[in-house]
Amino acid sequence: MKSSISIEMILLLAALLFVLGIAGVLIRKNIIFMLLSVEVMLNAAGLAFVAAGAHLGQPDGQVMFLFILAMAAAEVSVGLALILQIYHQHKSLDIDQLKEMKG
Repeated sequence: MKSSISIEMILLLAALLFVLGIAGVLIRKNIIFMLLSVEVMLNAAGLAFVAAGAHLGQPDGQVMFLFILAMAAAEVSVGLALILQIYHQHKSLDIDQLKEMKG
């Protein structure tokens, strides 16, 4: 069964999600929202891999997506541990306040 959605549309969606993730990292001041934005970027990359693999008829895109999911899980666990430690020490997750405390 042929999909009615073209690969260009899927890659455009992946690019849009990636740009939204970048904007979230650059605009947000809260570390947790920045971590969520990085997750959106990883999912966008995974979507692009799966779309390319489906277009070529190869399972390589799905295999790469599994690696991306494993990496994202590790990143979240380490990231949340660091965030909890930062909050425990500084009682804030605002990037601007943490910069002021550093100097």
